[in-house]
Amino acid sequence: MDKQVANAATALEGLLFDGMTIMSGGFGLCGIPEHLIVAIRDSGVKDITVISNNCGVDDFGLGLMLQTKQIKKMISSYVGENAEFERQFLSGELELEFNPQGTLAERIRAGGAGIPAFFVKTGYGTLIAEGKETREFDGEMYVMETALKADLAIVKAWKADRWGNLIYRKTARNFNPMMASAGKVCIAEVEEIFEVGQLDADQIHTPGIFVDKVIVGTRYEKRIERLTETAR
Repeated sequence: MDKQVANAATALEGLLFDGMTIMSGGFGLCGIPEHLIVAIRDSGVKDITVISNNCGVDDFGLGLMLQTKQIKKMISSYVGENAEFERQFLSGELELEFNPQGTLAERIRAGGAGIPAFFVKTGYGTLIAEGKETREFDGEMYVMETALKADLAIVKAWKADRWGNLIYRKTARNFNPMMASAGKVCIAEVEEIFEVGQLDADQIHTPGIFVDKVIVGTRYEKRIERLTETAR
């Protein structure tokens, strides 16, 4: 039951293959599994479909995998902080499936909950709805969205115990809990690990049943994605 492994490279052994789909937790640079991302980059795996709210920045987070052109397709809701993303998309090197942010979150949650599809009002009458089934409920039009699942989910948590029970810290929770449940395999990267029973059971956000492996990261940069200053 002890799910802790030595490092990111060890945790990924035997799990990576060309053309796979990976879910990567985080919102901007908050709550991203940065050590696991670097290890995936270093593995050389290619033609990856990545499901993530965004794609990091040019020199950090998932942006590192854009630099090496390992990502074939992004399923995202926001991509505005990454110049390399823009360049690859406009040149036709990178596929993009855009989602309203709430729709993306619910598609991931549905994947983890075993719900194959659902109807949502967001996007009806726009490009988002093109090619999708629409239906009327109570006089309102809805668009059918399908669930998202992945071969591998990589998530970032604050604390874990050796059974893989996870606690996230404040807004760093973001997409991580639903992604942990929607991957065939889930690897959690954490800042601290505890013995079983040391974490308050009422504070657990992701039960260990969803988590296959845990690594403890070091030297987190805690970057600010965009710093805005005002004159005093």
